[in-house]
Amino acid sequence: MSAPELIRIVSRDSPMALAQVERVRAELGALHPGIATEVIPVKTTGDRWMGALSQVEGKGAFTKEVDAALLAGEADLAVHCVKDIPGDRPLPAGTTFAAFLERDDVRDALIHPDGLTLDELPEGTRIGTSSVRRIAQLAASHPHLQCVPMRGNANRRMEKLAAGEADALLLAVSGLERIGRTDVITQILSVDEMCPPIGAGVLALQCREGDTETIDAVSGMGHPRTFQETTAERMLLHVLQGHCNSPIAGYAKTDRRGELSLRACVFTPDGKTVLNAHEWAGPLTPETLGTSVAVALLRQGARELIDGIAH
Repeated sequence: MSAPELIRIVSRDSPMALAQVERVRAELGALHPGIATEVIPVKTTGDRWMGALSQVEGKGAFTKEVDAALLAGEADLAVHCVKDIPGDRPLPAGTTFAAFLERDDVRDALIHPDGLTLDELPEGTRIGTSSVRRIAQLAASHPHLQCVPMRGNANRRMEKLAAGEADALLLAVSGLERIGRTDVITQILSVDEMCPPIGAGVLALQCREGDTETIDAVSGMGHPRTFQETTAERMLLHVLQGHCNSPIAGYAKTDRRGELSLRACVFTPDGKTVLNAHEWAGPLTPETLGTSVAVALLRQGARELIDGIAH
């Protein structure tokens, strides 16, 4: 099948989202030099609303308008951060993942104006974050710190930090890399110190199911190991049926031998209860591994914990 002459790419209009699109354009250009691209930026509900996401549509607030443009035929390809795509329900009917790009750094970074590490922060230090995952883990590991609600793109959050609305920030390393601001990082937290969100560091390419021309053109950008890791993680989230207020964390990893494992945690918001599960795939498919780890957490009481959190 011949490649399309033009691929229209729809994305959120934030600086980070547009930087992600430029990565896609560069990789697509290297794979198919003859294909032209056009960027269609849209502002999503999640970008407009600065309150709690649970008051709008949870994580779907970052994808609804992008998906609508794709389904309406206004664009041919959508670029999403996998962590923003709801995992408790299927993709919008008529759409499919064409590829997952090679995974970036999954870790979180601390930003402190005076260069202090997380363990050096004094009691009462205000950490700017609205992530229930980060809040729960900080409550468990550093209960003397105070989390203050803070949303907006990374640049906006750094402006709020400079304005004194918080004393420090937690941001994704991959996001800071994408906007060229790793210079602000004080400390990179290991995955043992701060377990990542499902889908961390992964960009997904989404197309209409029937658009085989575009799917064929971009599928070669997919990264096999990232595919199996992301598939395991999203199956875990699907089985757990977590909502936007559920402190769920986890990541799959492929070691040098090609062996896949999945570690996941479910927390209470106050961090006082932490459920853990970690399994190796062995002969299991990524989907079965995700299901198995989710079942291990459900046996520990994850269903009651998740359902007991207001949303």
